[in-house]
Amino acid sequence: MAFTGLDIAVCAAFFAALLGVSLWKSRGRASSADYFLGGRALPWWLIGISIVAANLSTEQFVGMAGQAAGDVGLAVSAWQLTGSVGIVVVAFVFLPRFLRTGIYTMPEYLEYRYGATARALMSVLTVVIYALVTTPAVLYSGGTALETVFDIDRTTAIVAIAAVGLGYVLWGGLLAAVWADLFQGTALLLGGLVTVVLGVQACGGWDAFVSHNEPKLHMVLPRDHGELPWTALLGGIWIPIVYYCGLNQFIVQRALAARSVAQGQLGVIFAGALWLLVPFAIVMPGLVAEQLHGDRIARTDQAYPTLVRELVPSGLRGFVLAALAGAVVSSLASMLNSASTILTMDLFRRHVRPRTSERDLVLVGRLCTVGLLALATFVSLSELLEGGVFRFIQEFQGYVSPGIVAAFVFGFASKRAPAAAGTAALLFSAPIYGLLQWRWPDVPYLHRMLVTFVALLLLMAAITRWRPLEVPRPLPERTDLDTRSSPLVVVAGVAVVLAVVAFFVVFW
Repeated sequence: MAFTGLDIAVCAAFFAALLGVSLWKSRGRASSADYFLGGRALPWWLIGISIVAANLSTEQFVGMAGQAAGDVGLAVSAWQLTGSVGIVVVAFVFLPRFLRTGIYTMPEYLEYRYGATARALMSVLTVVIYALVTTPAVLYSGGTALETVFDIDRTTAIVAIAAVGLGYVLWGGLLAAVWADLFQGTALLLGGLVTVVLGVQACGGWDAFVSHNEPKLHMVLPRDHGELPWTALLGGIWIPIVYYCGLNQFIVQRALAARSVAQGQLGVIFAGALWLLVPFAIVMPGLVAEQLHGDRIARTDQAYPTLVRELVPSGLRGFVLAALAGAVVSSLASMLNSASTILTMDLFRRHVRPRTSERDLVLVGRLCTVGLLALATFVSLSELLEGGVFRFIQEFQGYVSPGIVAAFVFGFASKRAPAAAGTAALLFSAPIYGLLQWRWPDVPYLHRMLVTFVALLLLMAAITRWRPLEVPRPLPERTDLDTRSSPLVVVAGVAVVLAVVAFFVVFW
């Protein structure tokens, strides 16, 4: 189905509104708090939508829909649904601690808890993951979408996406990203829901869709499933979930910009509630694509873009593609802003030039953004992601996420954990996971993550027992923060958890 003039007009109008409002809202922001944390004044609804939009980019629409079209089916929804539960835990356990300290970044918290070495290690690991894994995945999946729908050379598409994203984040920092998220996050969910409705109708209705896809409409897969066995839902999956929802800079940075603890908590729980729409807006379209156009899909990552190209009518197709393209730019901007925040605040200001002015900090952040994007673009043009973008992300984050989660969780639980314990968790995570991957490559990566995490906790416990801190390290306390919570936070959190349980029961 050809891309019409109406589609082009809708795309142009969408981007004009998105870029105009977000760049106008972020104008005149000169301080580091303005550039990196949006002035610490974001309301809960903007935090929630921004988290969802930053998360739901083309690596989800392309990667998750692709896995659904493959052998994982509806069960790939477990990532977002367990994430909804995980983000509720983050709201009550992690976020109040982070907001009270007034930190800019996750590594900064580790310095207060374990010392400068732990902060530097996590900073390096986080930037490496952003530069070599998550940002390349966004570029690759965005390029795949444009290649499939418009028949554009993927290399050209990736370079174009990188150029637009670069100019966008250099202008406005975090505030530009979150206002763009308001537009494209809403558009993504609406577009995905409309797409699945049209797709189910094209399949012959709900009964015909269920009849054809019944083997794939299950949340619990056999224990010997190579990708997502049911045993992983009880253990290993919670490590990347806790890392992504509570310790991943480009997600948590939005909550760190909250004007109060209650606003931050409501924001992340609101994001968890919106994630409940993912099985319908992203995963089921992958099943529809396989049912209707399976013979035309050369790679599973082409499932969702193929469905948009072949099924969605003119005008609406332009809206959906504009939302997808906007998601690429927004997620790219968010990741680059977060990575440059860590490079600037945790490495440059901490170890290179502690007395740098506010203006120079912003300049350094922008220079870091350029370098990071160049490296990520190079990786995205390689063949590393050809086997499936979503699996690529999860597999390679397994090298660092068990160590980061262990360092934070053990640090919360034991005030006597010495600096060596946190440093050991960060240093030994990749070697242990790499050894398991080399020795048992057929074991699901979520199981390898769990084994790595447990091994690191035991190592930290042994170090703490051998040489505990005599006096716990003091943490800084913000005096300008409203630390009161709200009964609404508890009600909302419980409602999200119950909704997740209900979904698992219905699609057991």
